[in-house]
Amino acid sequence: MARSAEPLQKLKDQYPTQVEVLTGDLADFSLGQKAVDLALKAFGHLDGLVLNHGMLGQVANVAEADPKQWQHGFDVNFISLVTFIKAGLPALRKSKGKIILTSSGASVSGFKGWGLYGATKAAMNHLALSLGEEEPDVTSVSIDPGLVDTEIQRQIREDLATTMDRQFHSVFTSVHQAGNLLKPEQPGNVMAKLVIDAPNSLSGKYLTWNDESLKAFQ
Repeated sequence: MARSAEPLQKLKDQYPTQVEVLTGDLADFSLGQKAVDLALKAFGHLDGLVLNHGMLGQVANVAEADPKQWQHGFDVNFISLVTFIKAGLPALRKSKGKIILTSSGASVSGFKGWGLYGATKAAMNHLALSLGEEEPDVTSVSIDPGLVDTEIQRQIREDLATTMDRQFHSVFTSVHQAGNLLKPEQPGNVMAKLVIDAPNSLSGKYLTWNDESLKAFQ
């Protein structure tokens, strides 16, 4: 599931019987059910969900918040999660499956101008907490992947240079210049292992990708 088909289509071309592709805007709340239906039709069961999508949304102090932009940010970053999870839970209960959510350090720390993004990720963490209490047969974990070399990082460095707090922005440019951004496969590998084998004792937790409790998944 992605916004554009090309990268996933290449993967499907390599593994035609193991990959199904669905594209769309995550603000479309019908996509969760469509994705689950596609997986069940193609594979007959659902063992896990990795919900990795997200957007920064409006970067501005709360005093300048645009309610419509905040609503869209919550639709994409949070409400869409609920639609995927609600659609998947019946099958995940049967398989004793896993739900892995991509969180952020912004969910537990305040940063100037990032109120929208941080709030959506904090809501995500609480969603994992709720699932941990409500769904004993499903393991739900919220993972902070750290600073990863992704499109959002490029957007922060290049597109938000004049919008973000200067000192906060310099953190991202310095990490990039020092070559210290993580490769996507570093936290991605951990999350892939978790969606297969995460123990139920982790359910409801928010953890950094390299937390000591995840040593076996590194």
